[in-house]
Amino acid sequence: MADVIERAREAVSERADLPGMSLMDHLDELRKRLIRAVIFLVLGMAIAYAFHDKLYGLVQKPLTDLHLQLNFTHPTDGLNLSLKTALYGGAILASPFILYQVWLFIAPGLYQNEKKYVWPFMAATVGLFLLGAWFGYRWVLPEGLKVLIFGFGKNLNPIITIEDYTSFFLAVILGLGACFELPIVIFFLALFGIVDAKFLWKNVRYAIMIIFVIAAVICPTPDPFGMVLFASPMLALYFVSILVAYMVHPKRREAKSKAA
Repeated sequence: MADVIERAREAVSERADLPGMSLMDHLDELRKRLIRAVIFLVLGMAIAYAFHDKLYGLVQKPLTDLHLQLNFTHPTDGLNLSLKTALYGGAILASPFILYQVWLFIAPGLYQNEKKYVWPFMAATVGLFLLGAWFGYRWVLPEGLKVLIFGFGKNLNPIITIEDYTSFFLAVILGLGACFELPIVIFFLALFGIVDAKFLWKNVRYAIMIIFVIAAVICPTPDPFGMVLFASPMLALYFVSILVAYMVHPKRREAKSKAA
């Protein structure tokens, strides 16, 4: 931990020569990016609301494939369902534009040669999230429902409400989508020189332990198979992250430029 903190301090000091911005300039820039991000989100919600019935048909499909129906316990559940579907669907639609605003906010703190990563960053961020969401939708969610409903609840009568199922669905999809962003997090940590491939490889056993703890927390089923199913892609992504850290770490880029 001390090594990581020291590297972070060195990374900050190395960027002291970049063009500075006052606190008010930073706040003004943040306000501008937030406003534009909200506008994109609202536009995405409007588009998603126009197709909210089809969108929720996709959300409900893992349950209907098991010949189960949803129930509601409050008169406003149907309205809340439409609004939530529009919100999350709109957020996914607007995510490339929102991420671009994030990039524009942090761009002044990057060197010119580092700004070339904007399009790979956006493509990788959106792509990895969608890959994680698809993995959860295609494999984890259906198998989790089977185990929980027809396994542990085989002697019970399932009454699944809209609120409970939606929360369960989002926990799986968003949880795995976020976990698949690990290479992006490592990318930035390595880009700023905070971690490198050697550090990540040296601490791989601790990473494996942390990954299995995270998998146990976000896994919707209590069985070991479900935890392994969650942890396996995260382990693979961790080793991909080691390669990413090796490629973008400042020391490697400097050595490469000297060799050229």
